[in-house]
Amino acid sequence: MSKGREVLLNLTLLVAATIFCLMLAEAILRFFPVMSGLHALPVSRDSPVLHFSPNRDFVYSRDWYFDMTNVGHVNNDGWVNNQDYRVSEYPPLVAVIGDSQVEAAMVPYPQTFHGLLATLFEGKLRIYSFGASGAPLSQYLVWARYAVSKFKARALVINVVRDDFDDSRIEYKSAPGFWYYAPGPDGELHLQLVEFHPGAMTALVRHSALLRYLALNLAAVYKFDAIMNWFRPHDDNNVGSLRYARSTLANPAPPRVAASKGAVDAFLRDLDQIGLPAQCIAFTVDGSRYPDRVERDAGTFFDIMRRYFLERASARGYEAIDLDSLFLARYQETAKRFDFSNDSSHFNANGHRVLADALRSSRLFNSGCHFDFSGAVTLMNSN
Repeated sequence: MSKGREVLLNLTLLVAATIFCLMLAEAILRFFPVMSGLHALPVSRDSPVLHFSPNRDFVYSRDWYFDMTNVGHVNNDGWVNNQDYRVSEYPPLVAVIGDSQVEAAMVPYPQTFHGLLATLFEGKLRIYSFGASGAPLSQYLVWARYAVSKFKARALVINVVRDDFDDSRIEYKSAPGFWYYAPGPDGELHLQLVEFHPGAMTALVRHSALLRYLALNLAAVYKFDAIMNWFRPHDDNNVGSLRYARSTLANPAPPRVAASKGAVDAFLRDLDQIGLPAQCIAFTVDGSRYPDRVERDAGTFFDIMRRYFLERASARGYEAIDLDSLFLARYQETAKRFDFSNDSSHFNANGHRVLADALRSSRLFNSGCHFDFSGAVTLMNSN
């Protein structure tokens, strides 16, 4: 056999063996709870509200060993919720809005704080959730308008977390599918859409267990980007060059703080125009959660911004619930975690219970909107 034919044969065998191994891995992984993803639909000016492919079940898991496995459901309107949504004036609707804490793909729906509230107030209120991972304050406003205009929401609960402030500015984040605040010609901040048009590669990943395992369970793209950040020039305003405190910048660069305060002010300005009285809107604001983190987080970007948000929201008449006081008191009583051991960004069932308790005791859920909550409060107290 000539040298050329031998090389060609070896190359053919290598390709065939590689294809066989990939097909074998694909077949094997289909028997494991590989993360399925939620399949976000295209977002454009004609379809401006990000939500997911409706009426389908999904699988959540993370890491190579499929930790935190959960099976959930995307409802008829494209949200992670076991309820189908309907347009109605009664029972009154409370819309719960947020990022992955509200999406809560890793927690069984009945154990989420909005699932607990839906059970608690069944027959008296409808509790619908609107959330997706990665969404900031600017996107919450879009979903709030959507809930009020389409579903006639009478009240809003908006959960505010560490990433919501600078991520609301298009200068610092521009993930496809979300709305961000950007400076306009008038010098004011206005919402700007980054459109999302999933292509052929997205479709391929969604249908391949192997590619989903690499992209979602192993987070290969994010890890590669994190490695590449080490080789990029350092800049005090570059998100890849700064030290983080639990996913939020620990180094509070003045330009980023100023931009984030501007986003907060623009968000509250626009929320004033949504058509609901201030007493019908409540914020739950995440904190450090544990005593040792309170001292460590002091003076960080998140510490500065959460205090600013609580102050500004309260000054406008909104109910702003500082969850830290509740977390710290509960932890002193039980010493139980509010998040996952390998995922401190997301509430576990215990954390969701604290949120549900906080809202049950809130002004909004105690006739803040002049609803009759007496039966539901009695139910909660009896439990």
